[in-house]
Amino acid sequence: MKSPNTLLAALLLLSASSAIAASSVDLSVHGLITPSACEPGLSNGGNVDLGKLSAKDLNVETTTNLQHHVLQLNVKCEAATLLALEPRDNRAGSGHDETAERFGLGLINDDEKLGDMALALLNANADGAASRTITSWDNGLTWHPSVYFRPGEILSFAMDTVNAPTPVRQLFADFYVMPRIAPAKDLTLDSEVTIDGSVTLTVKYL
Repeated sequence: MKSPNTLLAALLLLSASSAIAASSVDLSVHGLITPSACEPGLSNGGNVDLGKLSAKDLNVETTTNLQHHVLQLNVKCEAATLLALEPRDNRAGSGHDETAERFGLGLINDDEKLGDMALALLNANADGAASRTITSWDNGLTWHPSVYFRPGEILSFAMDTVNAPTPVRQLFADFYVMPRIAPAKDLTLDSEVTIDGSVTLTVKYL
């Protein structure tokens, strides 16, 4: 029969082992390196010039929709690749639309939201065939049809009726920029104001 001291030592050792185990955690890092690289591009260097607008031509109580501009988007990959396009609003927090469906056009006096713009892809053609655009708000776990870019979502391409990305080697699409200015009553327009929208599109490999 074990002595009380022996039993006490065993219990203390067990307790110490449990404490050590509870104070540690494992880190696992996973990923893939794809052999194929993709390069996105926009016509006109991605620049849209809205020209000079008169403050007197802006709606006072409601937003003023400006002319839509269309650029050509192309994505070229070294091989057929599962990919999505991820937009980043470089003027986040400056959009007039508080639903975060659009991208900001900058601020006046650091706090007046100048306006916003919707971005959309139409007439997508992937590897010579008409393609549908699909978006995901959960980093690719689920997809739904949509032509719009939205902050926090990614946009990809499907070749059939299934809402799932299809590998693409070369893609062309019309890139629509649809800006609008906030109601003039909310803006200080006693001097020239710069419309300053900026969005970065990044290829995300799926």
